[in-house]
Amino acid sequence: WYQRRVREAVVSTQSTGDSIRQDHIRRIEWEKKEEERKRKEKERRLREEYQRRMQPLGKEDFDLVYHALELWRREEVENINATKSGPERKAALAGLMDEETQLIASIQRHKLIAKTETNKKKKKGFLDRCAAPKEWIGFDGMPTKMDTPYTMRAKDLKMTYESLDKRYLTREERLDILLQLKLTVKEHDCKLTKDIVELIDREADLLMRGTKEKNLEGLRQRISTLFLQYIKTPLFNPEAANLLKVPEDPSSLRKNIYYCRGCGNYLPSTDFELTTNARTIGRCRKCKDLDGEGRLREDFSRYRSLLQSIRETEESYSDSSRIIFLLTEADLRYLAENIWGAQSVLSQWEDTYDLTLVRWNKRKEWSPWNCILLTNEEARAHSKLAKPEEAYGTVFTQKVKYRHILGKQHFASMPKLSDYMNKNLKNVNMPLPSNADKVMFGGVRKKEETLSLPPLAEGAM
Repeated sequence: WYQRRVREAVVSTQSTGDSIRQDHIRRIEWEKKEEERKRKEKERRLREEYQRRMQPLGKEDFDLVYHALELWRREEVENINATKSGPERKAALAGLMDEETQLIASIQRHKLIAKTETNKKKKKGFLDRCAAPKEWIGFDGMPTKMDTPYTMRAKDLKMTYESLDKRYLTREERLDILLQLKLTVKEHDCKLTKDIVELIDREADLLMRGTKEKNLEGLRQRISTLFLQYIKTPLFNPEAANLLKVPEDPSSLRKNIYYCRGCGNYLPSTDFELTTNARTIGRCRKCKDLDGEGRLREDFSRYRSLLQSIRETEESYSDSSRIIFLLTEADLRYLAENIWGAQSVLSQWEDTYDLTLVRWNKRKEWSPWNCILLTNEEARAHSKLAKPEEAYGTVFTQKVKYRHILGKQHFASMPKLSDYMNKNLKNVNMPLPSNADKVMFGGVRKKEETLSLPPLAEGAM
């Protein structure tokens, strides 16, 4: 009997040891896979950042370029101050300023080229949307498309506009296009159409006289611009009324007009970007962008992606979280850097691309006073905790609560702002789009949905 008990104990110990070894092997394999995944993710991010610097297209890309320029300038200034003094230092700083001026001029040239390409894409997108057929899902679940008289009219205008931009045409082909354009705009009699007809007759006369192509570029650009204005007029192209942002009633433009302290212009409220704790209107977006290019040169791309990630996570909850959808990139940067120190509270990890802000208490709405800065792996493990106060202990909890107090003091206007926007959304006197709640608060939520949390990866702790 004793020997049998000993054998059973040995077998149990061996099986437990095998299980521990298997768990250890799986843990090592998982860590290797995670390291490989992080390495590939970092390489991909660096490649994308390098591509954005070499071929900037949008405002975010140029912000990254100006931020890199500012880092280079600061490094050069520190090097000059540390190695030189007196007249030699002044000469070196003057040379540095000349180099910076040349680099800014080069960036501006790239910006003009990118702006031209962006405008072309916007024009093409506008024409494509105008000419697109109406589409809906039929009773059989299959998509159905139909051309209306308005979309057919828009399609004809689009073809005419595209033919105007064609190059390397013969004189007869160009005259045929001008004749077709003239017949199109003569359907309406107004100042705009008269100007277009006058320019068409002028180009036709110059073509008959054998004028060179390069001398007609300015005239053709004017014709193209006026005809695009013709296409954007709802009276001539009814389909454009569904896509233009300018209201048809001019009197509505007089509402919500504010004074910009930077450029001195009176602009609509949509041209101003406000933070959640702003007390005055301040400067418009263009003035802030100009100040950013010339002086601040900050890059918010990381916090922009972090804000989008937090919003996507909050959409998975069913408690109508709203505060996160009112924050801007600048607000999130202040919250992460000034309040949480730009590092994980648990591991002090400082790579911002691996950090995220999740709910401290998952049963309450996300807010600056109900969040915690952790790495992605720590966040997935934290989301499994029902009572974080008991899991972390008193000292750590007090440390987190202190950060929550700082966040609540800085973002004290957030609850009132959220309630105000929610009340205006419900009591507005004009018809709202079907996705109004999604535009305001990031997604329509159903009351019957249950709480959904991100899955916890094996071995995340």
